[in-house]
Amino acid sequence: MAPQTEQVRQTALVLDEKDYEIMRLLQENAKLTIREIASKVHLSPTPTHERIKRMEREGVIRKYVALLDNRKINKGIIVIVQISLKVHNKKAAQEFIDAVLAFKEVTECYNISGDFDFMLKIVTESMESFHSFSMNKLSEIPGIAQTKSIFVMDTIKDTHHLL
Repeated sequence: MAPQTEQVRQTALVLDEKDYEIMRLLQENAKLTIREIASKVHLSPTPTHERIKRMEREGVIRKYVALLDNRKINKGIIVIVQISLKVHNKKAAQEFIDAVLAFKEVTECYNISGDFDFMLKIVTESMESFHSFSMNKLSEIPGIAQTKSIFVMDTIKDTHHLL
């Protein structure tokens, strides 16, 4: 349905258990120094640094970020919005994707299967700010056939850990 937004690598990078240990440590705390990581994985700093640089270069490690508590920065409303498009072609999908990428309220966007085409995670200050986003931004995207909003009552698990 949607055009590829990133080039997919054809060959998988060979990773060993030390690489996975390094990734687990960085997921837990990306502020660890090379020396701290090296000590924990039982390597010297130079090969540890080389492994991290290789994983960054190959796109295994995409970026380092600070995870914020949305409630403590006055972003207490999370809404999952499911969207179906009127027309199912590359142009319509790309127009939708381009519009969504510009919205700071959208923290995640997935092209999905089933009754809807896309699923968005919207984080905002209040019901009023979500309503404003929905009416003034989301509804202005051409080609949307249907939306369904699901309001998150409580977050049970929120992690970006893959390992």
